[in-house]
Amino acid sequence: MVQDKKINNKPIIENRQARFNYELGENFEAGISLLGWEVKSIRVSKVDIKDSYIVMRKGEAWLIGMSISPSNQVTHSVDPLRTRKLLLTKSELSKIFKGTQEKGLTCLPLKIFWKDNLIKIKIGLGKGKSKFDKRESIRQREWKKEKAKTSKLNRNFS
Repeated sequence: MVQDKKINNKPIIENRQARFNYELGENFEAGISLLGWEVKSIRVSKVDIKDSYIVMRKGEAWLIGMSISPSNQVTHSVDPLRTRKLLLTKSELSKIFKGTQEKGLTCLPLKIFWKDNLIKIKIGLGKGKSKFDKRESIRQREWKKEKAKTSKLNRNFS
């Protein structure tokens, strides 16, 4: 008898501010080096990636600023903002390094999710938007909503 495991593809946490503040390009999927208490806290969504970013040091990618709040079961002192290592292939590391150094892009975490009982993080290279670009994206979003409303009304009258 094979027992099917419940697969949860729903993101645990998503960084919506990154999509608003940056024009995103290439995306990568990376593993995160975590401790046991961190995995338990991520499982109950006690994580914040809003102010975090990725830095390249000595040919490795490091996640800085991700806050994981410890659960009540943790009895020893922990650092919720510790720097965590990202697990990527050499080719992905070189692409990220070239993007951040040569093209002046920023590497940001976009979302944290489960994949085959492993916690993964989706990271992306992005270029910062100016205030004008942010206003333009708000206008585009509102225009799409208006367009959808009017087309829905037109279909109801037909």
